[in-house]
Amino acid sequence: MSFLWQPGQTVVMTGDSITDCGRRAEQAPFGGGYVRQVIDLVTARYPEREIKFVNTGIGGNCVDDLQGRWQEDVIDHQPDWVTIMIGINDLHRTLNDVKQLPPEEYEPRYREILNRSREAGARLMLIDPFYLSLEHGQETPQGEVLRRLDGYLEVVARLAEEFSAVRVATQEAWLKVLRHVPPEHWCAEPVHPNVHGHLVIAHAVLTAAGF
Repeated sequence: MSFLWQPGQTVVMTGDSITDCGRRAEQAPFGGGYVRQVIDLVTARYPEREIKFVNTGIGGNCVDDLQGRWQEDVIDHQPDWVTIMIGINDLHRTLNDVKQLPPEEYEPRYREILNRSREAGARLMLIDPFYLSLEHGQETPQGEVLRRLDGYLEVVARLAEEFSAVRVATQEAWLKVLRHVPPEHWCAEPVHPNVHGHLVIAHAVLTAAGF
């Protein structure tokens, strides 16, 4: 498999705080997380391709927030590729928010932005939401999040197939590394990885892209 991002292409990477990672503040314009790492690795290996990257992640976003800003923050950049990581905030809304976005609400909203992207001629990479915990199947708060996460992962898998998108199975990637290295090495809490944790995401993204 050859590397999917071709010379002169524009890649827009969007999502929530994991994608944002300070890109609107001290880490402008790409953030200090997996987006920055992906860009640096691609540029180091393929400098001649002169690929343009744009990070439009915003902390706290859910899929309905992406809908509201999709034209300005994604389509207007005329992307050849769009990568999207969204869903963990949607899941958390089902735990503690009156404006809930369960999988059955998440899916049609996600499908709508994918349709708009496809109509604009962009190819798609869907990055699974994830949760760094080994408590699956346990009657604990983290176990409950993992149980609910399964529904969102099923949606992403279904949409990736429907839109012939590249899917990045980050939750699977995390489960592999967590068998050998404990969660606290990668993340102070289960949602926001440290710089080491962002490398796991960057590796998964680049592997899916044929790097």
